[in-house]
Parts: sequence; structure tokens; C-alpha cells
Amino acid sequence: MILFPPAKINLGLNILRKRDDGYHEIDTCMMDFDLTDILELLPASELKFHQSGLTVDSPSDDNLCVRAYRLMEERFNIPPVYMHLRKNIPMGAGLGGGSADAAYVVRGLNELNKLGLSSEEMAMITAELGSDCPFFIEGGFQIAKGRGEVLRKIDLDLSGYFLKVINPGIHVGTAEAYAGVVPNDQSESVASILDLPIEHWRDSLKNDFEISVFDQYPQLKEMKNTFYKEGAVYAAMSGSGSTMFGLYTQKPDLTHTDQFQRVIAL
Repeated sequence: MILFPPAKINLGLNILRKRDDGYHEIDTCMMDFDLTDILELLPASELKFHQSGLTVDSPSDDNLCVRAYRLMEERFNIPPVYMHLRKNIPMGAGLGGGSADAAYVVRGLNELNKLGLSSEEMAMITAELGSDCPFFIEGGFQIAKGRGEVLRKIDLDLSGYFLKVINPGIHVGTAEAYAGVVPNDQSESVASILDLPIEHWRDSLKNDFEISVFDQYPQLKEMKNTFYKEGAVYAAMSGSGSTMFGLYTQKPDLTHTDQFQRVIAL
């Protein structure tokens, strides 16, 4: 079985308040797009995990794919598998690649073992692995609240636009990003802003992480300004960074060829 876990970006990200459990209450819209890792799952006599492509600086046992398998094994006593992950999505970049990989392991094991789990059941399982994981069970466009696991699909159509994504290779730690944020539970909801024409998003659809992250890494703010100079109708940082993206009506040029960059037709 070969699966293609996709990346995601955040359209708006409000940090509303800090919760009693230590997490933050958020309001965002996540959308997946056609930049994928490649995940192969095969029956095996013992669990084996192999990773290629971009380097992941962590032991195999800590990989979210292995943790996802262990969680499913504990719950459903499933047989071992061989997993090969070809990593194409940059790590620690606000693109959710590791979360997608974990979610697709759960999806794949459900199918491989004919467990008959519903999307809701798989989302609940993946929520134990990470806040972004449940989104990738169904993907598309979804409003995410709670710590990111409370999801609602929305009808948003960006077909005909082009998405330009650049990752400059700066690692922004999640704890580091949250440390510079002042929560605001009076922010206008992301869903209500997305109802506006896309030309209005520039002034209204914010990522609360940008203020503190841009202060520390001003080159990211410069990149966002460059997107707009190129003609983007909307530009922002994804998640807690450092990937920057822009939405265009015309296909943009590749301008940062020394960095990870993609232009994708939506």
C-alpha cells in the first residue's frame, strides 16, 4: 500500500487564550495541498521503519509513524508492518508533514487490517499523537478550534489560484513561537473573514505568530512583502513558521531558488 500524506497551510491563525491543560485555544483554517510525503505500508514479520529523502533528526522509535503504529497495535492488536517514509515535506516548518504522516499511518492500518474505523474514530486516535493530526484524516478545508482537534469542514473554493510556498530553512520552535504571543479572545473569527472576498483577506486574516516571529526573523517579513510586490492577493506565514506562502491569480516565478520553494496550481 502506497499513500501520499500532504502538507497543509493555515489560512489565518488566532491565539485566543491559554487553557488549563497548558495548550492554547486557537481558531484557524487548515487546507491541504499537493506537496506530499510518500508512505509505503507492507505486511511484515516484525515492525520495521525506514526513512529516506529529507533528513529527520530523531531516532526511529520517536518518529510519529512508529508512534502511530504502536498506538494502533495497543488498541487493536494488529500484526507488524514494514513502513518506508520518503520525506519531501520540510520538518518544523508549519506545514504539518509529521502530523500528516502519522494520520496516514492510522488511515493505512485501518484499511490494511479491515478495522472499519470511521473518520471520527480515526481522528480521535490521532489526536493523541498531535493537535494537527486529526485534520489529515479527511483534509480539504477545515476550521480548527480547541487545540486544533475540533474540526468543521467549510466550503471554500480556491481553484484557479496559484499557491507559492517557500521554506527558508529557519527552525522556529513551537514553544518559542507561543512565548512571544499575547492571546486575544476578541479576534474576529477566521470563518467570518474567509466569507469575505479574497481581496479583503490581506487586511483582516492574520496569523498571530507573525508579530513575534517576524521580530526575531525579519527576513520572513521581507519575504511576505516580496510576495505582495509580486502580485499576491494574500500572503502569510503558515502555522508557527517558518514557511511563507502567497496566493496568486497568475502563476508566479520561482524567486528563491536557493531555498525550498514550490508553485502549485490549486
